Amino acid sequence: MKAMILAAGRGERMRPLTDTMPKPLLRAGGKPLVVWHLERLAAAGFREVVINRAHLGEQMVSALGDGGDFGLSIAWSAEPPGALETGGGIARALPLLGDQAFLAVNGDIWCDWDFARARGIAAGGTGAHLVFVDNPPHHPGGDFCLDGGIVRDAAGGIGKVLTYAGIGVFSPAFFSAVPRGAAMKLRPLLDAAIAREEISGERHAGRWFDVGTPQRLAELDRELKDAA
Repeated sequence: MKAMILAAGRGERMRPLTDTMPKPLLRAGGKPLVVWHLERLAAAGFREVVINRAHLGEQMVSALGDGGDFGLSIAWSAEPPGALETGGGIARALPLLGDQAFLAVNGDIWCDWDFARARGIAAGGTGAHLVFVDNPPHHPGGDFCLDGGIVRDAAGGIGKVLTYAGIGVFSPAFFSAVPRGAAMKLRPLLDAAIAREEISGERHAGRWFDVGTPQRLAELDRELKDAA
């Protein structure tokens, strides 16, 4: 099974830190955010990782290379300036991801969800399996509901509304309708698949950070250093 780290975003909310450095290379707990992912993927048995890049992406290539230092093989998916959003970025990388279900992880989160669990999750057909967390203070409205393991629209009022953690297992066919090279967000694809009842999900009760602002990066840095 392959994994993809989504790392092409500009990181506007992280400015001025991201004016000179791509967000995944920002450090917390003594190491770049993307390195936390790479180390945990390797420990979980993954060997092939795809990383998309755009804004200052050459810095990531220089820092991480081919992944050999982590016991991994990294394939780089280059995107044009401005990047292609999550849906478009994954669609562009499909030739590197192959024809089996893959794990996708946002590059700007920190989470202790066990990546090894992805191997036992089926995302057959055109479906997906999403990991959710309780709504953080900066996103109190959440995204979707879980109904017996099936993801529902939050407007349906079924179950507790949760926040998408930025971790999912996807079938390549999930992105088959996205023209390669087109920019597209993930949300419209999720909404369409939810209407067809093609998405399963689970709630993660462990630690999770959306490292979206300098303040939250500093908070994560303090917590990781305190726990070391």
